[in-house]
Amino acid sequence: MAPAFPFSAIAGQDEMKLAMTIAAVDGSIGGVLVFGDRGTGKSTVVRALAGLLPTIRAVGDCPYHCDPDHDDRLCEQCQERVGAGKSLKVRRIDVPVVDLPLGVTEDRVVGALDLERALTRGEKAFEPGLLARANRGFLYIDEVNLLEDHIVDLLLDVAASGENVVEREGLSVRHPAKFVLIGSGNPEEGELRPQLLDRFGLSVEVSTPEDLQTRMQVVRRRDEYEADPHAFVEKWKRKDGQVRKRIEKARAQLPKVEVTDEILERTSQLCIALGTDGLRGELTLIRAARAAAALDMADAVEVAHLRKVASIALRHRLRRDPLDESGSTTRVQRAVEEQLPA
Repeated sequence: MAPAFPFSAIAGQDEMKLAMTIAAVDGSIGGVLVFGDRGTGKSTVVRALAGLLPTIRAVGDCPYHCDPDHDDRLCEQCQERVGAGKSLKVRRIDVPVVDLPLGVTEDRVVGALDLERALTRGEKAFEPGLLARANRGFLYIDEVNLLEDHIVDLLLDVAASGENVVEREGLSVRHPAKFVLIGSGNPEEGELRPQLLDRFGLSVEVSTPEDLQTRMQVVRRRDEYEADPHAFVEKWKRKDGQVRKRIEKARAQLPKVEVTDEILERTSQLCIALGTDGLRGELTLIRAARAAAALDMADAVEVAHLRKVASIALRHRLRRDPLDESGSTTRVQRAVEEQLPA
């Protein structure tokens, strides 16, 4: 199996790479939605991010790879072991990145009765689903706008609670299911349900590069990768390592980044000017700006950080204005220039 395309080798999609990096620094932002033309590298960026992320500490024999450093985030089985005075085996694992395919069944997503054990041993045992595998990682949905409604409802419930609850066939299972949701799709194939759209923290619009040099660079690098994937990955290994270290440092810096009252006020003024529904827009914008500040190793969020992330945090939260035919990105940028002048 060929290794993933290097994250640092991706050319021409700076906004998408920024959004993915911010989501990697702060998982509480709510994930990333990527809408755009076919063949613009949406899936490539997600796969590349998976190979870039630092490893995490996890309970070695736990199907939910619980965090051994936080007792309040353990599954029922791990809590029972700790309560009985048993030590948890710890190992380092890659951050999970799980694909949720279209047409997937509900049992495959949430988990179900392990039929093999039930038939051969007469035991009722739980077979974890995709949500269990995605805990503490990323859940990727390609063509998210074509996902069936009942699966969308299920994901909304779990994303809101951070916990998967299964009550069926005499089983009663509850396990942690905290993940960063990454969705991609082509807007020509249908719109996303507003309830799911609102759950994505950041939104990115990608298009085919129009700059000649960028297009040539993309084609050249892709052709070189497909000719010898391992050699190409080795060539970009150092730069990917630099990005990985930057994410690690940003995660450590994040709790130290200050958000002043002035920044909060400017954030709310921007959201009021845009007429965003609810307060999720402000919260996401502040968190994204704080992650951007952490990536810069800054001690406090500045207006420049708000300007940097305003479009990706707010463009999908705007109401449709029948008197304004401008696209959402244009409206956000216009409001930023008025409310957050450089």
